Amino acid sequence: MTEPLGPGVADAPTGGWRTATVAGVRRPVARSVQLRLDVADRVAHLPGQHYVVRLTAPDGYTAQRSYSVASAPGDPLLELFVERLDDGEVSTHLADVVEPGDVLEVRGPIGGWFVWDTGSPALLVAGGSGVVPFVSMLRTARALGRTELLRTVVSVRTVDLLPYADELLAAGALVVTTREPRGIRPAGRLTAADLVPLWEPGQTVYVCGSASFAGAATRLLETLGIPAAGIRVEQFGPSG
Repeated sequence: MTEPLGPGVADAPTGGWRTATVAGVRRPVARSVQLRLDVADRVAHLPGQHYVVRLTAPDGYTAQRSYSVASAPGDPLLELFVERLDDGEVSTHLADVVEPGDVLEVRGPIGGWFVWDTGSPALLVAGGSGVVPFVSMLRTARALGRTELLRTVVSVRTVDLLPYADELLAAGALVVTTREPRGIRPAGRLTAADLVPLWEPGQTVYVCGSASFAGAATRLLETLGIPAAGIRVEQFGPSG
């Protein structure tokens, strides 16, 4: 019988509400924004954790949304990548309105289940902007000189829609495109043939992406004989 994965990092750091000054705003990918935040009294995070951003309207109405951290723990600034959703109360403001110097309310770091412990081998499977927590893991591995521990595969419609594409490719990530051919590989969804060369016994598998991608990727991994108990999944989508 396969033992299920434990609770992750049980003593993962947590932080309460803080003020964060926007130090940098970039829009490297269409319909998205990359924010660099200077968080007051920031609690150092672990790769894979996330933050909540809360917006408050003049009438007191609040809306909040969770975003994975892209920066490594040693980065003096907190980096978030936000995909703009047309009906997103928070994402539209962050992507369209926020400028350097603005002050935001944030809470974090949060979570211990999807955290990489920095010492164990892992297979990272992402769909689109689901790469964000993996960027934090890859940056952390690079800073520690342990890049051999991580193997990464990303599924995205086209490369120009992939956040952190240059960084991921430089790290040796396999990028699978569903709407355009890439090299000798025709356009198409992630397959077992893509995953087999990346899998090794002892790896923890992390899957991050939309609900549909996370479900499909998990089923694909299970067809390869990887037990569900060895797969950690984080999925995202419109709130509410």
